This record gives sequence, C-alpha cells and structure tokens, in this order.
Amino acid sequence: MDKSVIFPAYLEYCLEFANTADWHASEQPVETLHSYADLVAWSQRIGILTSGSAEELNQQAARFPLDATTFLGQAIELREAIYRIFRAVTAAQSPDVADLEILNARLPATYSHLQIVQSGDHFAWGWRDEEPQLDRLLWPVVRSAADLLTFSELNRVKQCADDRGCGYFFIDTTRNHSRRWCTMESCGNRAKARRHYARQRDDA
Repeated sequence: MDKSVIFPAYLEYCLEFANTADWHASEQPVETLHSYADLVAWSQRIGILTSGSAEELNQQAARFPLDATTFLGQAIELREAIYRIFRAVTAAQSPDVADLEILNARLPATYSHLQIVQSGDHFAWGWRDEEPQLDRLLWPVVRSAADLLTFSELNRVKQCADDRGCGYFFIDTTRNHSRRWCTMESCGNRAKARRHYARQRDDA
C-alpha cells in the first residue's frame, strides 16, 4: 500500500456491516442477523461496542423487545441500502437515489451524537456518553459509510470476484490495486484451482 494512503480502521465498519449477509451477491443470501442480540454481538466483535456497552444495549432490548425487533428490521434495511450503494460504486455505476436517501436519513441523528474529545495533546471525534439507545451501534456504521463514500481513495473499495456470489466487500490495500478475492484461502484458492483444471483440460 502507498505510504501516503491511510485508511482509518472505522471506515471499514460499513463494509463489514454489508458483509453480515453471507453470499450476499448470490440469489440466496444467508442472513446472520436474526435478533438484536446478533447485531450487538457483531458490533462488539468488530470493535464498535465495548463489552459494557454491549451489555447495556442487550438489557435495553430485553426491556423493550418490540422496539428491538422493529430496530433490527430498520438496521437490515440500512444494511441492504449500504450494500447496494457500494455494489454500484465497485461496478462504476451510480447508486440508486432511494438507497442514498435511506443513508442520508440516518445522518442527522448520527452526527448529533458526535463531539470533539481531547486525548493528551491531541483532539479527535468521539461519541457522547448518553443513556443506552438501541440505534447507538449504527452511528459508527453510518458515519463510516458517509466518510468512505467521500474518501479520496474510494476506488480501493472492491467486491470479491467469486462467480458464486460471495459478495464480500473489502478495501484493497495492495500497492498495485491487484486484490480480487475476499481471501485467498477461500474464494481465491477456488479460482486458482479452477484455472489450473482448465489449463490441464486444454492441454489434454
């Protein structure tokens, strides 16, 4: 990766969120978020929530189960919009206006919770300490989507080239922009094996 190109880790939150449906580009995506607790667990796993914050949100969801179920549906709607937006971006196409509207509708609430915080001699963006809110775990996702879409190196966002419909998004940090697969261990090795088999067949 070029030393001049720096990707803050949080920029990948929105891509990781889009990746919460397995085989997303196939005709039968596999859902992994079946409950609000699944959403909390995912957020904690990628570093959006601390263990303490995750516990608070799970308790909040237990107190208001209908609200948690409703929010899960809204979160999945946002995820699908984010997925379609970045699918269009990686295909050098314009995203659907309706999908951008879904993302834009989340921006005011998201940015209203941001604040400037001091850490030693430096300043940075941080989130306000407030009462647990069910949508708190989506604030970093929405911010990352907005910032990534306006980032100068947006062309480094790619989607796995596997022809079965893996659909996994990633940021290509290779110097020559050559990465094509989610991982070489899975889709990359399969493609490599197919090419090897095709060469052997042609030689035969």
